[in-house]
Amino acid sequence: MKKYIAELIGTCVLVTFGCGTAMLVGCDAASGSGYLLTALAFGLAIVAEAYCIGNISGCHVNPAVSLAVFMNGGLSAGEFCGYVVAQVLGGFAGSAILAAIFGLGQVTDMTGGFGANGLAGVGGSAVAGLVVEIVLTFVFVMTILGVTSKKAGHGSFGGLVIGLTLTFVHILGIGLTGTSVNPARSLAPAIFAAASGNGDPIAALWVFIVGPLVGGALAAIVYKALEK
Repeated sequence: MKKYIAELIGTCVLVTFGCGTAMLVGCDAASGSGYLLTALAFGLAIVAEAYCIGNISGCHVNPAVSLAVFMNGGLSAGEFCGYVVAQVLGGFAGSAILAAIFGLGQVTDMTGGFGANGLAGVGGSAVAGLVVEIVLTFVFVMTILGVTSKKAGHGSFGGLVIGLTLTFVHILGIGLTGTSVNPARSLAPAIFAAASGNGDPIAALWVFIVGPLVGGALAAIVYKALEK
C-alpha cells in the first residue's frame, strides 16, 4: 500500500506543479518563456519526486512507465493495476488543488483550461497528435529503462537524467500537443477543464491516453530487444 500512496503523491505533485505552472505563465510561442518554464516545472517535479519516492515505488507517476516496467517483468499484473489507479487518483488530487488555487484565489489561468492537452499545435489532427505523443513517450520511457537498468550504473544521478529528459521532450511537444507522455497527467486536467467550460478537451483525450501507452509499450519492446 505504501508504494501506491507514494505514486498518488508523486502524480499529484507532478500535475500540481507542472500544470499549475502552465496555468500561471501560459505557453506563449512568441517569446518561448512559457514553454521553457512549463517544461522545467514538469522536469524538476520528476527530479524532486525521484529522490523523494523513488526508493519506495520507483517513482513511475505515469501509467506509460508502469506499463513498460510491467512488460519487462518489473511489476505483477496486480501491482500494475494498483499503480495506475493510484496515479490517476493523484492526477485528480493535483487538479483539485489547482481548482482551489485558481478558483478561490485571484489567479488567472493563462492556458484557459487547467493545463489540459490539445491538438491546436498540430492543426487539430488526431493522427499527428498521436504520432507526436508516441515519439515523445518512446524517447522518455527508453531513457527511464536505460537509466534504471542494473547494467547502467548511473547511481544517484538517475533521477536528474530522467527529469532533464522530461524537460527535453516538453520543449518540443508543448507547442504541438501540450506534451502528455502520461495519461494520468492528461485525464484529470481535461475533465476539470471541460467541467469549467473551457472548450471540449474530452474529445481529443483518447490521443493522450493511447499515444503514451503505445509509446511506452514500444519502448519496452525495443529496449528489451537491444539489451539482450
